[in-house]
Amino acid sequence: MSSTHLSLIDNFIINADRALRTLAAGNDMTSERPSPARPLDEVDLSEAERKKSAALMRVNHTGEVCAQALYQGQALTAKLPDVRAEMEHAAEEEIDHLVWCQERIDSLGSHTSYLNPVWYGLSFAIGAGAGLVSDKVSLGFVAATEHQVCKHLEEHLQELPAQDFRSRAVVEQMLEDEARHADMALNAGGYNFPAPVKGLMTLVSKVMTTTSYRI
Repeated sequence: MSSTHLSLIDNFIINADRALRTLAAGNDMTSERPSPARPLDEVDLSEAERKKSAALMRVNHTGEVCAQALYQGQALTAKLPDVRAEMEHAAEEEIDHLVWCQERIDSLGSHTSYLNPVWYGLSFAIGAGAGLVSDKVSLGFVAATEHQVCKHLEEHLQELPAQDFRSRAVVEQMLEDEARHADMALNAGGYNFPAPVKGLMTLVSKVMTTTSYRI
């Protein structure tokens, strides 16, 4: 049901429920599409390779936690119903990525970032703030964020062990989806942020990826 027809209390409950399910490692979430990793055989990785893959997938999982929070915050404050619907639809698509990353991390015997609650809260606040400013800024923020995510995913494809086909399959599909989300946001009227703003976003993203890689 669209948030357009719900009361403020209803929206609060829905967003609180989504936050809890997202931060509970996505255990109650299911993906619309099966993970691209499932058809592929697991290969033997060295301990160092396994830890490397797990750390990179942990970063990707945190990125999807942030995406959930960002889209939910924007949907809550978006002014136009069609923009609100776009944010809600994007959040649903990102659930696939969240579940895929969770599955891969589990299969690698590792854990998600312990800092996810912090990043969720910050991302939700940023998303809600962008939506309060204007829908154009909100959509522009989506596009800029997705472009940042694409850069990280491209880097991860270079860093993942060559024989870790299952992790690579997940990242490759995520990259395709995120690029499409960025284009959709700009085509919907999103503001193309200037270089200084994108540079600041890169610095914040660097902090997130560095801490999530290790913690």
